[in-house]
Amino acid sequence: MILTFAIETQLDLDEVIGLYQSSGIARPVEQRERMQRMLQHANLTVTARRDGQLLGLARCLTDYSWVVYIADLLVAKAYQQQGVGRQLLAEVQHITGPEVQQLLLSAPSAMAYYPKVGFQPLSNAFAIGRKE
Repeated sequence: MILTFAIETQLDLDEVIGLYQSSGIARPVEQRERMQRMLQHANLTVTARRDGQLLGLARCLTDYSWVVYIADLLVAKAYQQQGVGRQLLAEVQHITGPEVQQLLLSAPSAMAYYPKVGFQPLSNAFAIGRKE
């Protein structure tokens, strides 16, 4: 399988919503305006495509100097467990550089995945949950 990884700034909302639905990642896909804002305000979006078809995405916020927050890492179900997510994370690290720390919040179902790709659990994080 030959994949193309790229930074993309102009993504088709319907294509992205389809990927979220296909991946099993829970996001408010029925709230199109909110999804559009999520895409629009991410300042680093790395995609994985095969023959033009979007099959993976890393949606990130970064200052390119100290930290990159990986808000979403998703891969279409048909392509999961084939190294696409691992390569997306490697692309994010390559783009931001070795001096930039990668951070993310994991879905409960993915807690076992991230240590396998080099992430360490943290005990010094805090959050205020969203109201909606």
